[in-house]
Amino acid sequence: MAVSRSRTGDLPKKISSSAIMWLLAVLYGFPLLWFVVSSFKPGGELFSYPLTFWPKNPTIEGYTDAWTSFDFPGYLVNTMIVAIAATLLTIIVSAACGYALAKYSNWWLKIFAGCILATTMLPTETILAPLFLVVRNLGLYNSLSGVVVPAVITATGTFMFRQFFVTVPNDLLEAARIDGSSELSTFFRIMLPLSRPIILTLAIFSFQWRWNEYLWPLIILNEPSQFTLQIGIAGIVGANNVNWSILISASVLSMVPLVAIYLVFQKYVMNADINAGLKD
Repeated sequence: MAVSRSRTGDLPKKISSSAIMWLLAVLYGFPLLWFVVSSFKPGGELFSYPLTFWPKNPTIEGYTDAWTSFDFPGYLVNTMIVAIAATLLTIIVSAACGYALAKYSNWWLKIFAGCILATTMLPTETILAPLFLVVRNLGLYNSLSGVVVPAVITATGTFMFRQFFVTVPNDLLEAARIDGSSELSTFFRIMLPLSRPIILTLAIFSFQWRWNEYLWPLIILNEPSQFTLQIGIAGIVGANNVNWSILISASVLSMVPLVAIYLVFQKYVMNADINAGLKD
C-alpha cells in the first residue's frame, strides 16, 4: 500500500513536469514552424492582414529562386568545406591539447592552461584586429584557409577533453607504455576511442559554430566566389528592397544540414556510455 501511494503521489509531479516540457517545446517550436511554413507562401501573403498561418496558395518558387538567383550552391560548398575542415581539425587539436593538460605534469602546461582559459573571458571582437593582422601576414587573407585556421583551437573543446581524460586511469596508460606503445599510438588507439562521446558532442557544436559564423568570414573574405553561406544570404538584403520570399527560403535551406547533422549524431551522444572501457 505504501508503495502504491508513493507512486500515486509522484504522478502529479510527473504530469506537471511533462506539461512544462511540452509547453516549452511549443513556445520554442511554434516560431520555427511559422518560419518554415512561411517559406512556402508567395511574397504577397507574407505581410497580408490579417496574418494567416497556412499559405493560401503554397508555392516552392522561393526555394527555386533562392537556388538560382544567386550563387547558392557555391556558397553552400564553401561553407561545407569550412565547417567540415574546421570541425575535424578542432577535434584533433582539442583532444591532443586536452590529453597533454590532463596527463602531463609540467609547470608550463599549467600556465598554458591558464592562457587558454583566459581566452574565454575576452569578447571575440577584442581580438579581431590582431587576428586579422596575423592571418593577413600568413598569406591567408581572402581564402577559406583564413576562415578555418583561427577556428581550430577552442577553449571549450580543449577543456571538454581535458575533463574527460582526467577520469581515465593512469594505470591504463602505463600498461600501454609497458607493452611498447608510443605516446602517439596510445593517444590515437586508446584515448581517442574512449572519448567518442566527447568527440561526437564537440563535432555537433563545432559544425554548428562554423556553419553559422558570419563576422569573421565577412572580415577575412573579399572575393564573392569565396563567400560562405551566411554572407551570401546577408547579401540578399538590399538597402531599399528586400525579397523576403527568397530570404526566408534561403535561410530554411541553410538550416537543413544542421538539422541533419543533429538527427544523425544525437542518438550516439545520448546513448553513449561515457565510462566505456574504464570499468574495473
